[in-house]
Order: sequence, then C-alpha cells, then structure tokens
Amino acid sequence: MKNRDESLALLHEYTKSQSLINHALGVEACMVWYADYFASQGHDINRELWAITGLLHDFDYEMFPDPVSPNGHPFKGNAILGELGYPDELSVAIMGHAEYTNTPRLTLLDKTLFAVDELSGLITACVYVRPDRSIQNLEVKSVLKKLKDKAFARGCNRDDIKLGAEELGIPLEQHAANCIEALKRVDFL
Repeated sequence: MKNRDESLALLHEYTKSQSLINHALGVEACMVWYADYFASQGHDINRELWAITGLLHDFDYEMFPDPVSPNGHPFKGNAILGELGYPDELSVAIMGHAEYTNTPRLTLLDKTLFAVDELSGLITACVYVRPDRSIQNLEVKSVLKKLKDKAFARGCNRDDIKLGAEELGIPLEQHAANCIEALKRVDFL
C-alpha cells in the first residue's frame, strides 16, 4: 500500500488550491480521529488506509471537476488511483462519498468518509468567520446553528451532513463534536 508521503505528493501534484488542500487535510484528520475511535470499539481498522482515503478523496477535483463525465471527479481520480496500485477499498469509499456515483456505502470506511466530508467543510467555514479564527473554543451549538443557515457556506450539502451522521449511527451533535475535536489537530486552522 502507498504511504502518506506518497499520497500527499499525489495530492499536491493534482491540487494547487490551498483551500482544497486544507479540505483534504481536514478530512484526513477526521478520518484518523474516527479510525482511532472505531479501533477503540474493537473494530479492525487500518489507520493509514483511513488517513490516505481522507487525504485523497478529492485529489482529482480541481483538474477534473465535471461530475457527469466519466472523466470527471471522482471517476478520473479512481482510475488514476487504480493505475498507481491503491487498494480497492479506498477507491470504493472515494466513489461512495459522491452521491451521484450511486456507489453504496457498505463499510465503516465508506460511511465515515461520506459523514466527515461535508461536515469538516462546514466546521472549517465556521472557524473562518470567528473573530479569533480559532477552532479551540468552537462550540457544537455554533456549528449546528450555521448548519440551519442555508446562506452560510452554501457549498456544504446539509442533507449529506445529516445522512452521514445517520449512516454512522452517531447523533449529529456528537458527530459534530467528534469532528471539531479532530480538526483541532490540523495546523491550518
């Protein structure tokens, strides 16, 4: 399996936007948090696979953003990952994070990637509008308030956020708290 350094280099090869790189790092942090959480619950988790899945879930988006094309995100990215020898379970999870691919989310890896993707973006947006621009004192109630405000961070799909928590079987409030805790570890916030 590829390691994080190789995967980070691949992300940088295809992604130049710092905000998209930050998003990848945020999703990676949430995936690692949940990998540790589920491992502590007795699940057999490959922590590095979870991290790399989060890191690479949108690596092709900037170059191939057209979702209706077989050469668009995430279809093109999955073809690239397959050629590079990344594992199938990573590819399936990446396909499943985009509802329009109609890829079922069957594993914890699949469900977790879907659950953290949009929520990590919303939490990051919440941090950026705080006067201190710090996540350290961000409260779940603030995130949930912004979740209800459809004018805020319009690119974040609220339905996906709610469905993700539901599929994980974790109440939305707790899921938001978990992702806030995970994102406190990321140095761009």
